Amino acid sequence: MKRILIFALLFAFLGSVFSKYDAIFSFGDSLADTGNFLRSGSAVRFPVIAKLPYGETFFHKATGRCSDGRLIVDFIAEAYGLPLLQPYLSGENNADKFKHGANFAVAGATALDANFFYDRKIGQLLWTNDSLSVQLQWFKQLKSSLCSTKQDCADYFKKSLFLVGEIGGNDFNYPFFVGGKISDAQAMVPLVVNSIATAASILIEEGARELVVAGNLPIGCSALYLTLYRTPDTAAYDRHSCLRAHNSFSQYHNSQLKLALGKLREKYPYARITYADYYGAARRLFHAPKHFGFTQGSLIACCGGGGPYNFNNSARCGHEGSKACSDPSKYMNWDGIHLTEAAYRHIAAGLLQGTFASPPLAYSPTARLY
Repeated sequence: MKRILIFALLFAFLGSVFSKYDAIFSFGDSLADTGNFLRSGSAVRFPVIAKLPYGETFFHKATGRCSDGRLIVDFIAEAYGLPLLQPYLSGENNADKFKHGANFAVAGATALDANFFYDRKIGQLLWTNDSLSVQLQWFKQLKSSLCSTKQDCADYFKKSLFLVGEIGGNDFNYPFFVGGKISDAQAMVPLVVNSIATAASILIEEGARELVVAGNLPIGCSALYLTLYRTPDTAAYDRHSCLRAHNSFSQYHNSQLKLALGKLREKYPYARITYADYYGAARRLFHAPKHFGFTQGSLIACCGGGGPYNFNNSARCGHEGSKACSDPSKYMNWDGIHLTEAAYRHIAAGLLQGTFASPPLAYSPTARLY
């Protein structure tokens, strides 16, 4: 009897080690967009991502990713032996193209619908109207070409990984960029969190069985925020030179998101809902950049047009007057807003090989990122 139990446990262990996801479906904003923004017709708001130096490190050409190379979603796909996700708008409802999943994320996207911002007279700031609800509609449209019956969909999605976010950061970015107060952003948090939780609920109702929902990054360490909210008041900064109040806000948002995910787990006990701690995974890089190979530090952008943090809104990366560094791998920050491929690799490794995914993903990666 003991031998049978040992074999059963061994079989279960080996199954968890050698099983993997067959597909990945991704929703979010510029931290995950692999090309939808460029194809959506909204690129007039941020055309520089359509040309080098964006994409220079890995692809050696611009792909629509807001970085010098790969993103977190790319590293997750590679870790599970899957092809890099194609943007949904590159071939709508093409079942063969999206056999191993699809990316619905759009740079500049918000968790709340665009009308929320237009009603508050800041809609003109939006890069795109393709919010999270629009991305969910795209998924529903594609679903009909991926599986035809309820059982087919159940079989397909039980081996699929759904990545929800990071999303919600832009909901706060747009008001902050025009001088919005942290207290006003805090009042938005319940709305943003509810939108993210509702999206996760809809995906589960559509058949998703494993979801990874990401929190926000420490925005107080962003070159953009450090430039916009620069102050001679040393008390505004922590010992790592990041803005205390804005990082505290990110933590508040993340704490509320985790509470919402806890309620979803109670409602859907048959679904595995993982919280991806982007904040924690990135914070260690900001706190000890040289330990992770960022010899040029974590706060200064690789690509920009000058200033204390190499972020200049009148000469942003890719615009006239800007210049990219010679080695992005030594920088954590890419363009003042987004991170470098090297930083995203460390964050992805923290999720898949570290302690920043709670609970851990169901399947172990088939390849290590480090």
